[in-house]
Amino acid sequence: MAGAFTYQKTEKLKSRKLLQQLFAQGKTFAVFPVKVFYMPLAETATSSVQAGVGVSARNFRKAVDRNRIKRLLRECYRLNKESLHTAIDRSGKKIAVFFLYTGKELPDYIFLTEKMKLALTKLETSLA
Repeated sequence: MAGAFTYQKTEKLKSRKLLQQLFAQGKTFAVFPVKVFYMPLAETATSSVQAGVGVSARNFRKAVDRNRIKRLLRECYRLNKESLHTAIDRSGKKIAVFFLYTGKELPDYIFLTEKMKLALTKLETSLA
């Protein structure tokens, strides 16, 4: 289980076409201040879960702040993703997930970790 807490290149959601499709056709829910977009992927996807993170430039004008929040979101996802991956692997599905930070002030790591755990458990139940 050495690779359990990694966030490899194949797990990252980078395709512009897939992101547009996710925002247009995907399902969504919110665990304030994180909004989660998700949708099933085709069986040809490289990883069972592809995830991405984002922060609104409207709420955070400085790129330094946006980058910090994105780093925190990625870290929270990386450390808490194991239960989601086991649930997805058991079901045999493949999904794309995008976490959007919608809050207006800079979060701290502990608060964001709690919210990410809630978002991932809610995502698991909505996929079941």
